[in-house]
Formats: sequence, C-alpha cells, structure tokens
Amino acid sequence: MKKWNILAFLIFLTAILSACGNSEDDSSSPETGEQQDAFTIGVIPAQTEGEMEGAMEKLQSILSEELNREVEIEVYPDYNGVVESMNYNQIDMAYLGPLTFVIAEQNSNAQAIVTQLVDGEPFYHSYIITHQDNPWTSIEELLSNAEEVDFAFGDPNSTSGSLIPSIELQDRGVYESEQEHQFNSVRFTGSHDATALSVQNKQVDAGAIDSAIYNQLVESGKIDEEQLKIIWQSEPLFQYPWAVLESTDPETVETLREAFLAIDDPEILNAFGASGFTEATNEDYESIKQAAIKQGIIEE
Repeated sequence: MKKWNILAFLIFLTAILSACGNSEDDSSSPETGEQQDAFTIGVIPAQTEGEMEGAMEKLQSILSEELNREVEIEVYPDYNGVVESMNYNQIDMAYLGPLTFVIAEQNSNAQAIVTQLVDGEPFYHSYIITHQDNPWTSIEELLSNAEEVDFAFGDPNSTSGSLIPSIELQDRGVYESEQEHQFNSVRFTGSHDATALSVQNKQVDAGAIDSAIYNQLVESGKIDEEQLKIIWQSEPLFQYPWAVLESTDPETVETLREAFLAIDDPEILNAFGASGFTEATNEDYESIKQAAIKQGIIEE
C-alpha cells in the first residue's frame, strides 16, 4: 500500500512539473518573440542572382534588426515565382514589378508600402532600343519594315519589358501575341539584361527594356551605350513596389516602411538602381492595373 502511494505521488508530481514547464514555454513565446517564424521576402531578379547576393544579405540584416525577428530573403529566378508565392501566402513580403503587383493585389489583396527612387524620382520608363548600326531613329522607322525585324521582350510578366511595349505595338497594328504579329520573329529573353545584350550582340534587331535598368547596365559597364540607341520611350511608370500581405499588422508595416526609408547603403541601393526609397500605395499603380485589364491579364 505504501509502495502504491509513493508511486502515485511520483506520477502526480511529474505531471504537475510537466504542466508547469509547458505553461512557462507557452507564455514566454509571445513576450520574447523567440518562437516567431521567419519573416520571408521574395524578390524578382533586378540583377543576376550572384550580383544581388551581397546586397540581399545586408538588407536581410537591417530588416532583422528593425523587426527584432529573423528575416529571410530569396531572389527568385523569374517574376511569376514571386507573385505565385505571395498568392499562396508562402512569403510575407515581395519586391515586384508593377504588373506582377497588380496581379498580386487582385489575387491576394497585396498592399504596396514603399518603392524606390531613381535620381530622386519614383518613376521610370519602358524603352525600345536598337543597335547603333541599324538605320532606325524612331519607332515609326523601325515598324516601317516590321517584317524584317527580330524583336525581343523581356519577362512575359514584366511591365516595361512586355506589358507597356506590347500595348504600344498593338496600338500600332503590328503585334497581338507571340504567335500573331507582323515581325520576322518575336522572342522573350526572360530579363532586361538579357534583352540589352541580345540587341548589343545583334541577336535581335530591337528590344523592350526598363529605363532604370538600362541606365544601370550602362553605368556598370555591362553594356556599351555607344553601341545602342533608344528609339521609343513610354509615359512615366511608377517604380517597382515592395508589398506585404493584407494580413500584415500595422506596426510591422510601419517598421518596414521606416527601415526602407532610412536605407542609404550604396550596395543595397545599387542592386535596384535606386537613389533611395519612398512611400507607395496601391493607388500609385492604377494606370498599370488598367493596362492589365485592357490586355485581359486581370479582370475588372
């Protein structure tokens, strides 16, 4: 009988201690934040992955410190991967092109919070470029013999590398789709730098590219400005947004916004061809949204 009492007491004592331990673990987590999952960010490729690696490590460190939470940043190989990850709540924040942002806005109510400044302005353009050896000095001259032109877009989900120039070419009656057009050929290179190099190396006759990235490629010496010329420029486009999920709490949004606005590290800024960051809202991308609706990419 005594042995049974001792055994029962030990079992009871073990249960009490275990419950107390679990209770302490549960209560400490919200106070310390140690049990929080990492805050994950997906980034479209503004430069090649290797060139962005150092900048993303620095940005990750800054945001981790400001949020007091582990931050993980992944550079995706293409635009679509980022928007799909945001749509399925696989990431908490994304650096998107304007077109991929309005897709994410429609599918997951993404919220734009900041964008980059280039030479102090939050705008860029879509360019159509050609080689200096070609005779064309305007888009009209280029299209006068469209059947002889090999044309390149960038990523199919790029605003300046696909959406805006494709609308311009549609309005001029020479392009409907990759399969239906009046050019000799149409291809998608997958990135702005690939388009620029394709034009410079005469693999294509002309191509569409982001103006800020074009200037950045020239400044870094990756392309030779003397071999290229700009023959068309779009209206101003609002710069690429950094967007969060709709469920992100206001305190986190404000901390992120303030952290970006304070960034002055040249390596981080250069990765995005930026001179700084500024606030952004969904309303800033209304013109891109309307263009995407016109193309049937999203519904009104």
